[in-house]
Amino acid sequence: MVLSVLIKFIYPPPPSTVVTAMTAISFLSMSNAGYMETKGKHVKYSKLWSQPEEQPKIPSKKGMFIAYAPAFLASLTSLFLFPDENFRFTLLRFCVTTHFFKRVLEQVLLIHKFSGWMDIEAAITISLSYFLSSTTLIYAQHLTQGLPEPEFDLKYVGILMFLLGICGNLYHHYLLSKLRSEGEKQYKIPRGGLFDKVICPHYLFEIVGFLGISCISQTLYSCSLTSGLSFYLMGRSYATKKWYESKFEDFPKDVKALVPYIF
Repeated sequence: MVLSVLIKFIYPPPPSTVVTAMTAISFLSMSNAGYMETKGKHVKYSKLWSQPEEQPKIPSKKGMFIAYAPAFLASLTSLFLFPDENFRFTLLRFCVTTHFFKRVLEQVLLIHKFSGWMDIEAAITISLSYFLSSTTLIYAQHLTQGLPEPEFDLKYVGILMFLLGICGNLYHHYLLSKLRSEGEKQYKIPRGGLFDKVICPHYLFEIVGFLGISCISQTLYSCSLTSGLSFYLMGRSYATKKWYESKFEDFPKDVKALVPYIF
């Protein structure tokens, strides 16, 4: 029953061992990473990570460039490798490229301000994860070429969700960048936008953006990736809220972690 309903919304799984394996790996690894965040085992960057002196590390800005640049270049290259594919595939590649271009632009070049360091091993691991996720997402979509479209076409809903997600994420990253003046390193409680309701609205909008990508793609892999990412960001936002509560006695009691009034 569930399978018959699901088939109306997604393409049949492709006969690809690689994509099938990555579908399971992406969901399980990211979900587990989210669970580990709630247990205090954080990805080795940002304020949640205690930075042992013996750990080899690099400035966070360089680490973020290593993390995002390969996925951006891979998705950009795909626009030229498959020039004659259908509109859905072109739209997906454009959205994935835009997502990682925005990451490089805001976190490396223009908006985000970093005061810490990033573990080199973590930077390489994250880079490989993003690269594999983006290339598998694009390859899985390529394998749908010539197949009948899903009964329910969600790509136009997906466009709206992607635009909402990427704009909301960018706006709240901008608010975060304005928390500290030039030279300041101390952390502050974020204000403005949805920060008055949740401590991680930028994560909420990232999930919305990837839900949009899933609606555009309508493949099993895109749904698996978005589900895993959502669980990871739920864990990350939970850990972030706990961190703020431990550092600020005046942290608002009614501010949730990720979803206003709920979680």
